[in-house]
Amino acid sequence: MRRSASRRRAEPSRRQPERSRSVKLVKPYGDTQNDGKVQLSFTLPVEWSEAADEAARQLAGKMGFSDVAVVDGRRIASGFSFFVVYGSTPEAVDVESIHAPSARAGLMSMDEIDAFVAERIGRKLRVAGACIGTDAHTVGIDAILNMKGYKGDYGLERYRMFETFNLGSQVAAEELVRFTQEHRIDALLASQVVTQKGSDIKNFTALSELLEAQGLRDRVVLICGGPRVTNLLASELGYDAGFGRGTLPSEVASFIATALAERLRR
Repeated sequence: MRRSASRRRAEPSRRQPERSRSVKLVKPYGDTQNDGKVQLSFTLPVEWSEAADEAARQLAGKMGFSDVAVVDGRRIASGFSFFVVYGSTPEAVDVESIHAPSARAGLMSMDEIDAFVAERIGRKLRVAGACIGTDAHTVGIDAILNMKGYKGDYGLERYRMFETFNLGSQVAAEELVRFTQEHRIDALLASQVVTQKGSDIKNFTALSELLEAQGLRDRVVLICGGPRVTNLLASELGYDAGFGRGTLPSEVASFIATALAERLRR
């Protein structure tokens, strides 16, 4: 009897194994699955020569790439050369572990947005937008605000329930905050195309902090946009949403309408 009990105690646990988190590792795709092939381009401050090609190849190798080949190298200006390099990376990323919330959920058409605002908010929304800092590139903010819009998607000036102010380019953060306060703006759009030396990040941060200091931050839906902007980055900078390349006006308008309606419910 004792031997039997001893055997029972020695039996391994029959608990069901815990379900492991789904993991999906992906690598760049070139010719075959998971070959890690990438194309990299960069400029070196040297005159082009065969030695410059070799310098580009070695530099890519030091970046961690293998099977490196310089497929194009040329002089682009006095003392500068441009290179296109192929190589393979050993690195992979688990896409299942990445969480990047989107501001483009709940997309509505222009007519649906106007109806939504009329029913849920009951008045026109006052929206202002500008290119901030010293940036003179208005193509992004114009695509969102101007009546003609972008890719057949009408801009916010055409919306019946939006009163839209396009302040243009090179608008200082202080001027934008002053306009927001004087005109009781509901949603503020800040755009910057220029990204050299992180100037867009600095200007976006300055605007957010200035609104906070003036006690206006909780009163407005604050949105930033630009080629390097993601919704995740915008959140880190203190914005309600961020929109990058390829954004349609209706995507921005949908977010503004739903965000303001949600605030009224609180």
